[in-house]
Amino acid sequence: MNQAPAPQFAVTDRVREALAVSLRGCEELIPQDEWVKKLARSEATGTPLRIKLGLDPTAPDIHIGHTVVLNKMRQLQDLGHTVIFLIGDFTSLIGDPSGRNSTRPPLTREQIEANAQTYYKQASMVLDPARTEIRYNSEWGDALGSRGMIQLAARYTVARMMERNDFHDRFHSGTPISVHEFLYPLMQGYDSVALKSDLELGGTDQKFNLLVGRHLQAEYGQEAQCILTMPLLEGLDGTEKMSKSKNNYIGISEDANTMFAKVLSISDVLMWRWYTLLSFQSEAQIEALKQEVAAGRNPKDAKVALAKEITARFHSPAAADAAEQDFVNRSKGGVPDDIAELSLPLGDGGAALGIGALLKMAGLAASSGEGNRLIDGGGVRIDSGVVSDKGLKLGAGTYVVQVGKRKFAKVTLA
Repeated sequence: MNQAPAPQFAVTDRVREALAVSLRGCEELIPQDEWVKKLARSEATGTPLRIKLGLDPTAPDIHIGHTVVLNKMRQLQDLGHTVIFLIGDFTSLIGDPSGRNSTRPPLTREQIEANAQTYYKQASMVLDPARTEIRYNSEWGDALGSRGMIQLAARYTVARMMERNDFHDRFHSGTPISVHEFLYPLMQGYDSVALKSDLELGGTDQKFNLLVGRHLQAEYGQEAQCILTMPLLEGLDGTEKMSKSKNNYIGISEDANTMFAKVLSISDVLMWRWYTLLSFQSEAQIEALKQEVAAGRNPKDAKVALAKEITARFHSPAAADAAEQDFVNRSKGGVPDDIAELSLPLGDGGAALGIGALLKMAGLAASSGEGNRLIDGGGVRIDSGVVSDKGLKLGAGTYVVQVGKRKFAKVTLA
């Protein structure tokens, strides 16, 4: 007997608006026509769609580059859909080989549990916790067992697996590929089966794994999920992707003053890219701001607004206002309110302390030699006066010491 055709639902203005929200800043939406049909069905029936994001707790902290995908989740959450924040405690035991040219060492259970404790707390700075479903893929990963794993592996071919760029390149270069690495995309795909997801989000480096989820859902008789990939955010340097190893990142747990100042340090060109991927302002609002800048408004005004929005999100509006004032004070050579205060000893017999040693002891320079290099570059001030003499010695008293634009200490020598 032939099945009745699936009902067709109208593509309303609300559906078109939801599609625009989905597409904002995204790299790919696959397949877009299926996503439109899902949105139309959801609008007509009042049934929220299930939107999945999986993150492996491979490190205890996340930076704002990680929040690009979380921002998209929040936008879709605000449209009334169910978002599932999936913590990959099971897949972390395998280790994600995506984009790597060598086997990734798997984490221990203790490392995973320690990292997972902080992941959702940080993600909640972006997502609405009251409307977020939290899941761990050990729920079904552990229950699958060896028999289930064999049955799952039978649903995907080695040829398809070797189409993945990193596996292909490693195979042809003679770099070892462990069999367990094939299990990672299979288990990530099976997550979609277990959660019956309608849409899975991820970075561009996750595209292959997301497509495996579509394939496996069809294998298990489910409606296949759509996939939405978001670009990898460029870091403070504007060229490399944001990464702690490249020191071009902003950690979402960094203090408000540092976060604000780091956002202001990005280029005017990168600022608009960050607006698209990180700001919750509408595209119309961002375009209006662009037009104002093009008409002569100082681009720094737009950058300050972005810095305040991001800082307020991870701290509070009051903290963002205080960070702005702190930045203004520092820019004018003023002293911030939260300056560290410490006491240091003079030399033997009350001898004056050399400036290089003082900078090291105060934690403003890694060594006396680095302190001397900072002085050569004009980056050291004592009581607002630039230090030019590397042989400067300071006797008993209290001094406000500044290194660069953001490092201050109130030092008492006695």
